[in-house]
Amino acid sequence: MARIVFDLPPHFGFATEMQIYISHVNQGGHLDNAQLLSLVSEARVRFFQWLGYPEADVGGLSIVVGDIVAQYRSEGFHGETMRVEMAPADFNRYGFDLVFRMTEKTQGREVARGKTGIVFIGKSDRKVAPIPESIRQLLLLKA
Repeated sequence: MARIVFDLPPHFGFATEMQIYISHVNQGGHLDNAQLLSLVSEARVRFFQWLGYPEADVGGLSIVVGDIVAQYRSEGFHGETMRVEMAPADFNRYGFDLVFRMTEKTQGREVARGKTGIVFIGKSDRKVAPIPESIRQLLLLKA
């Protein structure tokens, strides 16, 4: 199987820190792949809060994750603090990609990178909806 390869943006406008707890670690002694997604999901919630919105109401719409891709660069271990940086990219009519990079805070070792496809949906009908122009402009300012 071919490896996933993609470039990171030159600048990340948002960053947050999270500690790896024992519940995030698998039997191999390192960050579990499912728990990586959990940490990225928490960072995504914080990203939208940083913009001033809860995920359930971003410019009058909700958001859902359409897809996610992640690539490990090194192991993460219990007790380490991760810095998760995020930036919006690759806008389309219904959403954008939220690119992330996770690094260990003390040494700056890259642990993982990836992107989450964000899709806007109507709050009542739950159907795909165009990204509100005000949100697109806000995201472009933060990119």
